[in-house]
Amino acid sequence: MLTTTSGLRLLGPGDLRQVQELLERDPVTNVFVDHRVRLTRLDPRWLGGEMWGYLDRGELVSLCHSAANLVPVTVSPAGHDNAALEAFVTRAVAKGRQCSSIVGRADAVHQLWEGVQPYWGRPRLVRPAQPFLTLDHAPRAAADPLVRRVRDDEFEIIYPACVQMFIEEVGISPEIGGGRDLYRARVRQMIAKGHAFARIEDGEVMFKAEVGSVTPHACQVQGVWVPPARRGEGLSAAGMAAVVEQALADIAPVVTLYVNDHNVAARRAYERIGMVQRCTFSTILF
Repeated sequence: MLTTTSGLRLLGPGDLRQVQELLERDPVTNVFVDHRVRLTRLDPRWLGGEMWGYLDRGELVSLCHSAANLVPVTVSPAGHDNAALEAFVTRAVAKGRQCSSIVGRADAVHQLWEGVQPYWGRPRLVRPAQPFLTLDHAPRAAADPLVRRVRDDEFEIIYPACVQMFIEEVGISPEIGGGRDLYRARVRQMIAKGHAFARIEDGEVMFKAEVGSVTPHACQVQGVWVPPARRGEGLSAAGMAAVVEQALADIAPVVTLYVNDHNVAARRAYERIGMVQRCTFSTILF
């Protein structure tokens, strides 16, 4: 379906094969966008936004997922990334801000943000450097044997911990602006898929994490949380080791996540289990 023209074009179901071929050049780093593409098949009704493609003489060389998150995927040959990002900036400015964040590889995010900032105003939070970590083998640290998949009947136990984690990480509650029902549905979905993991003692969450994006190539862990009173006890490293073991066994062959560079304790925990940095992400939150 791609034409012989150059420049930005909105992509749809007819472009699915070319989009997947581009994403497979780096399917681990691109796990989030790859997950969204596989889930929606680029159907605008399910995408909740648009997928922008940048073409060079008819060849798809870059992507940008534009929905709740604006996520650039710039894997184009040397010299084309700037042109693609400039085209994405032009489209983003014309549409106005419709996303809650810009997230992706730091260099691309910074260039996008530099272009849209005069028009979109001040962000709520900027996370300029977030190491993107991966692990494709058994963790080095011992796994916590008490970390397991959350059961459906434990929803009301795990849900407050999910809200607290979200507030600590993002700075606002996921329930504001009428978001409570949507967020509760999201947590229930994670549990139903077997992608929510926790250590629960006497009805209290001691550790939790979820697997969000999943493709045949990789999965992405999110929402890692230990209650403040139990931090510093090694629960995070042992808990993550357990999540990684279970994820590698039956979810995906590579486990990924990205972490704020200033979160020294978390970075040490992930290093302890053997995760290594693949690249650097950045997030702009609105």
